[in-house]
Amino acid sequence: MRGAKRLTRAQQKALRPLQILEAAFEEFVKSGYSATRVEDVAERVGVTKGTVYVYFETKEKLFEAMIQHISVPFEEVLESAALLHGSSFQKLISFLDLLYDQIAENRKTRELLRFVISEGHRFPDLIDEHHHQFIAPIIAKVEELLQQGAASGEFREIPTGFPDLVIAPILTTTVLRLIFDKRMDVDRDGLLNAHAEMMLHALTVAK
Repeated sequence: MRGAKRLTRAQQKALRPLQILEAAFEEFVKSGYSATRVEDVAERVGVTKGTVYVYFETKEKLFEAMIQHISVPFEEVLESAALLHGSSFQKLISFLDLLYDQIAENRKTRELLRFVISEGHRFPDLIDEHHHQFIAPIIAKVEELLQQGAASGEFREIPTGFPDLVIAPILTTTVLRLIFDKRMDVDRDGLLNAHAEMMLHALTVAK
């Protein structure tokens, strides 16, 4: 493109790990862990296999780094959670809205769920760490919002395990998107509205 500024060698080198991780994601999605070859990742980037090994010593290390790389939407959800405002119910629905966007509607996050299911037995420590770092805080945030609502009298007393049930429809939607991809028309807003209505009846105290 005329007028486009070419990257310096130093800038290209700084971008290389990210390019490799993006290419690795596409290859692991396409072929799965076992069938993915490092040389295929390298070819997708346009570098040699040796260049990939400069940044990631083994295919296992590459896969682990790729999982961390595509976990960014979870970080964004947790950061945004600190900015919620309104009543307890409004904050809860806003948080669910974020989760639909960053989990069910985000391709990388959907594929992350596939990796967790298909490769979790191969990388148990990595999966456990991901749960500790991202999933558990999301469930804890839901529980916090529910407890705040119960303390203020806006919500009923919350039974044990209810936070997991609150996010279950989002996980179901994510699985359906994984299975059917674009062949199934998912009404994201309709799902959120139905989810909110269900929470309204389940949580709020009759006046």
